[in-house]
Amino acid sequence: MAVREIAFVMYPVRDMEASLAFYRDSLGLTPSGLASDAWTEFDISGTAFGIGTFPQLGTPGHAGALALEIDDLAAMRARLLATGIEATEPYETPICWISQLRDPDGNTITLHQRKSS
Repeated sequence: MAVREIAFVMYPVRDMEASLAFYRDSLGLTPSGLASDAWTEFDISGTAFGIGTFPQLGTPGHAGALALEIDDLAAMRARLLATGIEATEPYETPICWISQLRDPDGNTITLHQRKSS
């Protein structure tokens, strides 16, 4: 038995309405798939990312695995800063640029821009 793919990534949140607004309106993700008062799913290029308010997800503010590929990290960061969302100054690695921010519960989100080959 081999692992075939990532089924989904999920983050625990306290307030579904505020978190849905953040991921939809601030980051531009479109809700898709399952949705309820306790769970909302987004499709990101074929991978499901879910936010939920039920205890099995863990403690809100302690997740830190979501990394989003961004075409123009500087523009995305400027848009976030203009709406009052803090994002770290991008730092460069040999293969990419990275900036981090937090959702309304304090979960870490990494913004990632690959360098051209």
